[in-house]
Amino acid sequence: MQFLTHNASARLPTQYGDFDLHVFHDNRTNVEHIALTCGDIMRSPQPLVRVHSECLTGDVFASTRCDCGEQLHHAQQLIQEHGHGLVLYLKNHEGRGIGLSNKMRAYALQDQGLDTVEANEALGLPVDGRSYEAAAEMLAFFEINTVRLLTNNSAKRSALETLGITVHQQVPLLTQPTAENLKYLQTKSAKLGHIIPDLMG
Repeated sequence: MQFLTHNASARLPTQYGDFDLHVFHDNRTNVEHIALTCGDIMRSPQPLVRVHSECLTGDVFASTRCDCGEQLHHAQQLIQEHGHGLVLYLKNHEGRGIGLSNKMRAYALQDQGLDTVEANEALGLPVDGRSYEAAAEMLAFFEINTVRLLTNNSAKRSALETLGITVHQQVPLLTQPTAENLKYLQTKSAKLGHIIPDLMG
C-alpha cells in the first residue's frame, strides 16, 4: 500500500555538485521526506544509496556530538564521484526516532555519564525506533530494487532487505572520530552492531 505522494522536484546545486531534489509527502505522518538524486539513476544498476536519518543538530548546526552531518556530506561527495546515486533523507528519525525534545533529554543524561543506549533506556524510550518504509517506497518510485548501501549500520541493511530491497553491497561511510563523538561511535560499534573498523578491537 502506497503512502507517499511525490509533490515536487527541482535542480539543487550544492558545494559537492548538482543534484535533483524530490519532495515526497508522507500521508501517514504529514511530514515531507526528501530524495536527492544524481545522474541517471533509473538506468544505473546497483546505485549508491544513502538512507539518512534527520539529525538537526548534526546536519544543520554542525554538532560534534555525532558524525551525522559528516556522513551526509561524505555520502554526497561519494555519489558525485561515482556519477549516480541517491540520498534519501528521512524525517521523523531525529535521535533514532525519539524526537528532538527527547534527544535533548538524552543528551543531558549523556553529560552525566550515560552512553546513548543507556540514556534512551533511562528515559523509557526505544534504543532505535526508526522504520524505513518511506525509504523503500521512494526507491520503488525510481524503479530501484537493488542498491549499494552507504552505511556502517547492518541493522539498516537488514531492515531494507526485509522491505524487499536487495543490498548488493554495504559500503562503509567512515568519518574521523573526535574527542566529542568517540564514546558515541564506540557505543554504536559495541552495542548497536555498527561496523566501524578503527573502533573494533
